[in-house]
Amino acid sequence: MAAAASEPLRVGFVGAGRMAEAIAQGLIRAGKVEAKQVLASAPTDKNLCHFRALGCQTTHSNQEVLQSCPLVIFATKPQVLPEVLAEVAPVVTTEHIVVSVAAGISLSSLEELLPPNTRVLRVSPNLPCIVQEGAMVMARGHHAGNDDAKLLQNLLEACGQCIEVPESYVDIHTGLSGSGVAFVCTFSEALAEGAIKMGMPSGLAHRIAAQTLLGTAKMLQQEGKHPAQLRTDVLTPAGTTIHGLHALEQGGLRAATMSAVEAATLRAKELSRK
Repeated sequence: MAAAASEPLRVGFVGAGRMAEAIAQGLIRAGKVEAKQVLASAPTDKNLCHFRALGCQTTHSNQEVLQSCPLVIFATKPQVLPEVLAEVAPVVTTEHIVVSVAAGISLSSLEELLPPNTRVLRVSPNLPCIVQEGAMVMARGHHAGNDDAKLLQNLLEACGQCIEVPESYVDIHTGLSGSGVAFVCTFSEALAEGAIKMGMPSGLAHRIAAQTLLGTAKMLQQEGKHPAQLRTDVLTPAGTTIHGLHALEQGGLRAATMSAVEAATLRAKELSRK
């Protein structure tokens, strides 16, 4: 099953939904993996057609993916993952690197469902992986080594930023970045609607709001400044920005955002315990 060091890496996907497709697309576009070296499985052709459009191989057999690929990413719905792992467990070996992107399933649970000494890693992605701008974290199980983690990190950086963290941070990442995409969209929508209220056409307002978020994010990343410092750079005494910030503080934006991340994190922790 395992490829020799000189042979191209074969990557498998069990589950072929939107996130699996986004990761596969990122790997192929970045040249990390050849399309013909990707094998994806799903119960029906509904999503597999997207993989075939990328030039990937497809199958309806989950076990075939494990038998063909040394690195397998499990991207099924969390509620069906235990059943899927039980199905493929007989063909999992210590040569496999098993990666789960399913929310709420801990490394210890994954290891219990797989044969002893299986190399397991857990990844928490977010939706911008679809445009190769994801913010991902990964955590490794007891038997995954440094080389396994480095290989996976190198691959996933084709889809955005990937940082190795202790598993205890994964649920926090869900609240910050997984759910955070929705929080940012809500703010972008509100930002645009403020401009619409003042007379700007809707399409133009939403376009400018999105570009404002993109430009600000790039400045934060590239200049390495704390957000408070960049915010201060925009301020002038008695100017427009300080009046707007005062309104945001009166509306409780800061506290509401912190509470949103806290609530989403606590819900992620609750789901992890089920």
